[in-house]
Amino acid sequence: MAPFDLDACIQQLLRKQLLHEALLREICEKTKEVLMRESNVVHVSAPVTVVGDIHGDISNRRIRSTHKLLVPRYSPRMALAKGQGFTLILEGDYVDRGLFSVETISLLTCLKLRYPDRVQLIRGNHESRAVTQTYGFYSECVRKYNSSHVWTYFTDMFDFLTLSVVIDNQIFCVHGGLSPSIHSIDQIKVVDRFREIPHEGPMADLVWSDPDPEKEDFAISPRGAGYTFGAGVVHKFLQQNQMSHILRAHQLCMEGYASLFDKHLSTVWSAPNYCYRCGNSASILEVGPGGSMYFNVFEAAPENERDGPAQQAQQNASGRLPEYFL
Repeated sequence: MAPFDLDACIQQLLRKQLLHEALLREICEKTKEVLMRESNVVHVSAPVTVVGDIHGDISNRRIRSTHKLLVPRYSPRMALAKGQGFTLILEGDYVDRGLFSVETISLLTCLKLRYPDRVQLIRGNHESRAVTQTYGFYSECVRKYNSSHVWTYFTDMFDFLTLSVVIDNQIFCVHGGLSPSIHSIDQIKVVDRFREIPHEGPMADLVWSDPDPEKEDFAISPRGAGYTFGAGVVHKFLQQNQMSHILRAHQLCMEGYASLFDKHLSTVWSAPNYCYRCGNSASILEVGPGGSMYFNVFEAAPENERDGPAQQAQQNASGRLPEYFL
């Protein structure tokens, strides 16, 4: 296949225009080659912008604009020197629930391939074959491409996503939470991640677990996978790994974010008006040198209403097929 223009692909996806199936296959294969070289624990330095669950919301203007910050002439909000680089961390759950999962994961994959050292994609519990067959991504791929091939390209690529990121050796970033099987960062580094998310074990715990402010220790999770964990677990993990904070996603926050355990753990949620009906705010977190944190809170974009389920149903009923480009 002839070389493709990643910048053109990114701009096309920002206009909500699908990429051709053959092009997505090539992009996913090349992205797997990049991801394969990454550790289960990727170490980065501040400044960093962190994005929580997106769930197929490409109408989200804050998410769509983050790619501009990767271009050297832009700088993030925190008065950084012009042209100083920063890292974009996405904490998983890119697909399902929303109506534009294909466009969203296509865009993020292109960004990863375009800026491999500055875009870090953490695996969430929805980056899974089993989950995406239930919550929308599989059916969306079939509807938009008239086959399941695109779903296969992306779910195969999900097996290569990293499990965590550490900022300045101080902030541990993961999708879900902690595991009773993992006490140190070094134990995460030896987990076999190149596979479908298992039903149990440390890899499952990292993407499924949740904090519980009412508990001290681990307990069985009501989700049916992973664990809940309390203040004692958090403080012990941070102390043992000489860190100061755990940053995760995975749970809807009506205010866009939440802080627990004397602000030693934060949840960032980046899908406003989740499922087009929750009415919640969302946030993107900016982490500066020295560990400073600013939660940039926002509401759903106006097109979140125009592109909602009712409009999608009308389009499907009209029998119109999506346009393919490139």
